Amino acid sequence: MTNASIKMFDYRAELGAIRPRVLAAVERVLDSGSLILGPEVAAFESEMAEWLGGGIGVGVANGTDAIVVALWALGIGPGDEVITVANTAVPTASAIVISGATPVFAEIDPETGLMDIERAAELVGPKTRAIIPVHLYGNAVDVPRLRELLGSREVFVIEDCAQAQGASLRGASIGTLGHAATFSFYPTKNLGAYGDGGLCLTKDAELAEAMRRVRRYGFTERDFAGGRGLNSRLDELHAAILRVKLEGLAAQVARRQELAAIYDAELPASVERLQTTPGCQHARHLYTVRVEDRDAVAGKLARAGIESGVHYRYPLHKMPAFAHARLPATGLPHTERHAAHIMSLPLHPSLTDDQVRQVCRAISS
Repeated sequence: MTNASIKMFDYRAELGAIRPRVLAAVERVLDSGSLILGPEVAAFESEMAEWLGGGIGVGVANGTDAIVVALWALGIGPGDEVITVANTAVPTASAIVISGATPVFAEIDPETGLMDIERAAELVGPKTRAIIPVHLYGNAVDVPRLRELLGSREVFVIEDCAQAQGASLRGASIGTLGHAATFSFYPTKNLGAYGDGGLCLTKDAELAEAMRRVRRYGFTERDFAGGRGLNSRLDELHAAILRVKLEGLAAQVARRQELAAIYDAELPASVERLQTTPGCQHARHLYTVRVEDRDAVAGKLARAGIESGVHYRYPLHKMPAFAHARLPATGLPHTERHAAHIMSLPLHPSLTDDQVRQVCRAISS
């Protein structure tokens, strides 16, 4: 943590409000005799799926593993290609590489900063096995429209929902629109643990069972690995804590939306807002804008005691780790402009209305 008076993230105020329930959950687990893949994980998987409106949850160790587990459970690996975007966090593409598949980077919509689904569909080739649309910032990629564009082509759609807990599209929860979805519970997320955690979601019972096998070494029976697998298990302690926090998630998202509305109304016109996908109820994980001189604005905010962030400064196709990725013939000019000017302003439920107005005044001045 820094000495800034307005922080990008601070879990302590929320913890203060729920501390007795969190400690009671921890004590319940410690007294239970079960620490790994026990009743708390099973209960959280069920409750999270119900909160999202249906499906089967499979708890895993973190959000990166969730993507790997989903890819392997779908049989995706070496020789396959997986389409995603280059303006996401490194873990999205790292998971594709870990799976053995090759990333293919699609261009983004310059208005939303999200995957341009028409261009993504055009990139589908004979090696394409999956597309991972990333619901960045809490906004929603139009997954139903993407699936329409794919038509009868056998391409799986895996939603990366790490930043979108609480978002919906035309009344359907993000995470329930594709063949599978992945979630991260890293502390900064809308539903954050006090450490790492993740979850896969699907409506397909056979796929869910395959995910369970993958998360536990590929075991088809005790101590017998029948296929690819890894050690990726959500632990009982974090599952119990996440069950406590899940009860307040709707209120937390609503508060984020209230604060974002103040930014919408009071930031100067020179700050370029990103557009929300039509029909999306934005989860407001981040309040992300574009400005011409990002470093100067960030420096001014820092001198005023205000933190800011960049999500994300370096497009993935510019990184050596993904030099082997396939790109559109036209390159990714919208992605590169986006990365050059993007910045995120403080937005979390512990902020006050006046603190958000203070950020707006600092930028306006």
